[in-house]
Amino acid sequence: MKLHWSPRSPYVRKVMVAAHELGLAERITCVRSVAALPTPNPVIMADNPLSKIPTLVLDNGDVLLDSRTIVEYLDSLAGPGVLVPLEGPARWRALSQQALADGLLDLLILWRNERTKPAERQTEAWIEAFATKVNTTFDRFEQQAADAPTSSFGIGEIALGCALSYADFRFAELDWRAGRPHLSKWHESFAIRPSAQATEAVDG
Repeated sequence: MKLHWSPRSPYVRKVMVAAHELGLAERITCVRSVAALPTPNPVIMADNPLSKIPTLVLDNGDVLLDSRTIVEYLDSLAGPGVLVPLEGPARWRALSQQALADGLLDLLILWRNERTKPAERQTEAWIEAFATKVNTTFDRFEQQAADAPTSSFGIGEIALGCALSYADFRFAELDWRAGRPHLSKWHESFAIRPSAQATEAVDG
């Protein structure tokens, strides 16, 4: 399988953490692919006309788009049901946690794009809205970590770990750990997993 990949993309990292957890990483060939919003990449677009990563090309030529779809596919190869519960309340909890963590990532990426613009082109109301939504989401995850500490590890936890790590990578000044001891402790347990250590984000 071929994965359009970047060492900086948190969504690509989601896929690769899952692949390591499932014992499938060695079956994936990572192809360095630059996906920049203002610059469509024809190499990616040959497989994904949206010019977005992650994009997974299967051995039979089929193409899977979006980290959620790709992780479900990898889970089906290994289980299914190892990282993504198949049914019942556990499935909806896992998918909802993934959606909230992915939403956090979306906000962080949009916020970063906005603040990299020249000052005169930035929209202050948007920046304030991003900050409010991001911090409120951190608080929600802190409450969840305090109310329901768990040793389980699936797609919801992978998505959350990647989102928090991206906050460290691009928004260190946010200091999201301040006042959130349960979430901070949870992230420590994520960061020492071999799958997380093998996929740490780097500029390059």
